[in-house]
Amino acid sequence: MFVGIDLGTTSVKTILVDEAGVTLGSASEPVAVSRPRPGWSEQDPEHWWDATVKTLDALKARHPEALAAVKGIGLSGHMHGATLLDATDRVLRPAILWNDGRSADECLDIEAGTPEARSITGNIAMPGFTAPKLAWVRRHEPDIFRQVAKVLLPKDFLRLRLIGDYVSDMSDAAGTYWLDVAKRDWSDALLAATGLDRSHMPRLAEGTEATGRLLPALAARWGMTAAPVVAGGAGDNAASACGIGAVVPGSAFLSLGTSGVLFVSNARFSPNTDGAVHAFCHALPDTWHQMGVILSATDSLNWLSRVVGEPAPALAGALGPSVAAPSDVMFLPYLSGERTPWNDAAARGVFVGLSQSTERAALTQAVMEGVGFAFRDCLRVLEEAGTAVTRAVAVGGGSNSALWLKIMASILDRPLDLGADADVGAALGAARLGMAAALGGDPVRFMPPPVLKATVEPDRALVPAYADAYERYRRLYPLAKAAAAG
Repeated sequence: MFVGIDLGTTSVKTILVDEAGVTLGSASEPVAVSRPRPGWSEQDPEHWWDATVKTLDALKARHPEALAAVKGIGLSGHMHGATLLDATDRVLRPAILWNDGRSADECLDIEAGTPEARSITGNIAMPGFTAPKLAWVRRHEPDIFRQVAKVLLPKDFLRLRLIGDYVSDMSDAAGTYWLDVAKRDWSDALLAATGLDRSHMPRLAEGTEATGRLLPALAARWGMTAAPVVAGGAGDNAASACGIGAVVPGSAFLSLGTSGVLFVSNARFSPNTDGAVHAFCHALPDTWHQMGVILSATDSLNWLSRVVGEPAPALAGALGPSVAAPSDVMFLPYLSGERTPWNDAAARGVFVGLSQSTERAALTQAVMEGVGFAFRDCLRVLEEAGTAVTRAVAVGGGSNSALWLKIMASILDRPLDLGADADVGAALGAARLGMAAALGGDPVRFMPPPVLKATVEPDRALVPAYADAYERYRRLYPLAKAAAAG
């Protein structure tokens, strides 16, 4: 038996699987996000731990015999979060999250002070990454910065509580902007750029490696007959790739979740910073991946839901099973800034084409299409980097909307596959990494692609219309940016 723990932005999900990869049980607990100022996003790490304990307590209550036989635990979590600990492992301040935009100035400072930064990391410095957050704390909260003994990523804070050691995996560490991604090692130059050194960092492990064993008191609490190993695990996107078997070069997935990701596995380190493509280590040894990332995917529809006072599923459902043409209204989904392709934390959302006759349905369709066009931007810059994406497995909450997937497939002009297993995703990927750490051997054998329940093909009648609409969409951001600048 194996456990996968996924620390998401809004909840912790823990699943229990057998050696065949069949999910026997799952439990989830919510975690709250705090936004103390516009553009800020924080969480209390203690809430992560409390939620994790509750999920495992729930699995013990429901599946005591299966949980007792667990051999391996894998971890996944939202990336880039800055969890700051003092010398006694006390949390110094709320963790600054991946979708926090406060450190744009610090990004410029890091790149100006370390001109080789992009070649080392394979990425543009972005406010979402961890290193600029520490530079911000150093500048604005110097008393806290002086107390920092360790900086951990969110899932690695859970690991500390589980095994009592500081460890991170390559895929998650690649999103800090402190990692030499080609060498899979910390960069002393980039650590120094933020006033830190290796002593502040956890040791590094591959996602498939055992990083330690569960503390005896916790194993006893959950009735485990022997303390299971805890795998290196992965950042949420690499873990999702493991969950859907996107570990072979060229395999891809599209995550339509709170944020959006177009992920492609690579055999080598393949940066493309001009298009704001992320080039990171994968969770498996000697494997890398590229991502196009948008910050407000289903969050865009959730925003519209809050504004109009109608649940998001009801808004999408009101459009019916299909659309006949692109909406007359166009939407830029930059509600929290944007990463790919602009790397602009100050970018904001825009509606264009409103009229007296515009109704709620047109706004809903525009939001869904705007997210699709943002994914098309990701596809474009990946192709410009020489990466071919011929199809992708769709995951995330938005993939439950047949209409949204049809719109997405038609905008991308690519088929989107749906797995039959509802648990395909980061929690399953984490469990598979736990399996690999416990059982050894070639980790690819633990990560087969899912059995497909459906493939959503592009609507041939809509593809050319969406291609024309996308060209109009591409002109909006420069105009909106110029207008905002006055």
